[in-house]
Amino acid sequence: MKPSAPDTPEISPLAGKPAPADILCNIARLVTAYYSETPDPEIASQRVAFGTSGHRGSSFERSFNEAHVLAITQAICLYRKRHGTSGPLYLGIDTHALSEPASNSALEVLAANGVQVMIAAGGEYTPTPAVSHAILTHNRRRRSGLADGIVVTPSHNPPDNGGFKYNPSNGGPADTRITGWIEDKANEILRGGLKAVRRMPLERALRSGTIHRHDYLHAYVHDLDRVVDMDAIRGSRVRMGVDPLGGAGVHYWPAIAEHYRLDLDVISQTVDATFRFMTVDWDGKIRMDPSSPYAMQGLIGARKRYDIAYACDTDHDRHGIVTRSAGLLAPNDYLAVMIGYLFSYRPRWSAAAAVGKTVVSTQMIDRVCSRLGRRLYEVPVGFKWFASGLQDGTLGFGGEESAGASFLRRDGSVWTTDKDGLVPALLSAEMTARCGRDPAELYQAIENSCGKPYADRLQAPATPAQKDRLLKLDARQVRSTTLAGEPVQAVLTRAPGNGAPIGGLKVVAGHGWFAARPSGTEDIYKIYAESFRGKAHLRDILQQAQDIVDRALGGRA
Repeated sequence: MKPSAPDTPEISPLAGKPAPADILCNIARLVTAYYSETPDPEIASQRVAFGTSGHRGSSFERSFNEAHVLAITQAICLYRKRHGTSGPLYLGIDTHALSEPASNSALEVLAANGVQVMIAAGGEYTPTPAVSHAILTHNRRRRSGLADGIVVTPSHNPPDNGGFKYNPSNGGPADTRITGWIEDKANEILRGGLKAVRRMPLERALRSGTIHRHDYLHAYVHDLDRVVDMDAIRGSRVRMGVDPLGGAGVHYWPAIAEHYRLDLDVISQTVDATFRFMTVDWDGKIRMDPSSPYAMQGLIGARKRYDIAYACDTDHDRHGIVTRSAGLLAPNDYLAVMIGYLFSYRPRWSAAAAVGKTVVSTQMIDRVCSRLGRRLYEVPVGFKWFASGLQDGTLGFGGEESAGASFLRRDGSVWTTDKDGLVPALLSAEMTARCGRDPAELYQAIENSCGKPYADRLQAPATPAQKDRLLKLDARQVRSTTLAGEPVQAVLTRAPGNGAPIGGLKVVAGHGWFAARPSGTEDIYKIYAESFRGKAHLRDILQQAQDIVDRALGGRA
């Protein structure tokens, strides 16, 4: 069966248009289902399952319900006790409808287990990077009483989704060793009918003395000039526009504008759990994805009013950059621009600080690193692989192809170890101010010196058994010695940077590459490909990629 691309035949007639009333989520029914529907742990889709960024699902599908949150939170409490994590737990939520109910459920368990919890002052929403920043701030120069955190968010996923992710004391997303233990323990608790859950009513939890208010907003905002040159932005009078997309940073942007006296227009401060103000994504769903040209139609249409404009997703750990000159910048392109700029304009960074990228990010990053004389650190998909390097400064930058990135403070010390959508957005204004060109113009200069890449991402059906085989592929199973007419330079099933399994396969040639990975949530696999020789060469890579994967999987089922 031929693979299909999300930007071709399956495009919805609603894509890029205002969300019609008949696709809006019924919030009352969604929240009711959170409390009333009981998941069956014997059904795979209804178990606790941590992906690259926590457990996600919908209460309508019994994949994100109160039982999941109670079980996961109890498992986290047991993990903390097991590993001696005795400091406060920083808890943040985004603006999805299920985030507040899930947060309340978690508080009932955390308080009953005696965990000291820091929630936002004034009931404020909390971006993921503000939680990471708070954990690292507390833990600085500490060896005991270390803090950790929970962020209740499904990221940019549709309005009927909920999400729950754990950040240990390094401030970044929990690694697979930690999430595997929590997942197993939570499912054991589910199978036991939640009998192992310690819990108290919310009203009693709030009076228990274990729940405290923390001013995430001002702590984060007042520290931003340590990572982005706010003086340069203010002095240049760059005219900026930001759309928070109804997300957790909705009140952060006005505070940033006021504190740093920036010419920053916050286009909308609307919070509505249906996200009815969004334009519809490619597949006819509402999705707060700042890298999608369909979801970003509103800001793209307003770009001529600003020197630079940007948006972040619902928990503000992803960025989308809209330039006056070229519109929405592709995520991979902006990763290359940030790397080129940061390693040229951060003189206090260590000369040994490396660049982190995922295996499916653009090879343009490799070329920029070579030009800069910087070491490349290539890891599997998932921002968790960058956390330790950002924490100790061996990485100056970590970025992934899905518009997620973070980087060091200007003095070379750690800022956040989780994705931060706000600082890449503000960096676009800094580079516009200091270079006199917007990020799209800076990217064009990189392309002129490093070559022009052509990229695509396809998907094809795969049975669970085939997906499992793809996960366990051995490089020796790939017998092709050429890729689209070029000698194969490497066949990878482990990431070059850290030797961790990439959960699939990557084949690299001189002017192109492809990677194939099974989906964690659907019966499909995805093929990522890139060519520096043109569209025809890219098509050849994609065709051969499917043939190679099909042979490795033993044919289609």
